Amino acid sequence: MIVVVVVCTVLLALGAAFAIVRAEKGPSMLDRTIALDVVVATMIVGVALYAAVNRRADVVPILVVLSLVGFVGSVTIARFASVEPEGEGRVRTREEIAAEEAARAEETRAEERHEHEEHHGGGAEGEVR
Repeated sequence: MIVVVVVCTVLLALGAAFAIVRAEKGPSMLDRTIALDVVVATMIVGVALYAAVNRRADVVPILVVLSLVGFVGSVTIARFASVEPEGEGRVRTREEIAAEEAARAEETRAEERHEHEEHHGGGAEGEVR
């Protein structure tokens, strides 16, 4: 029985550690939400494992509270995520950042050319160049 408890504890610890790493890396808010749900579920299973090994029924209220915290947290974040703009919270690649900067630079150059033509007037009407 001790071997089973140790194996379960190690697997729970690994699952929680991987979920925390996923929560830190993201890249989106929903990835972090799912990772934190996994951490809460791991805590619930850990408390249930403790209760089963020590034959304690007095920790059931703790399990209920942890379950409610996980549920309410997930529902709350899901409500806010439904209004999250497309692409927000996503980590862009270096290529995407470079392309956006190049597009902004091109827009700036086009605006400068347009302003330059307005200030210098351009050609006279009917003038052939």
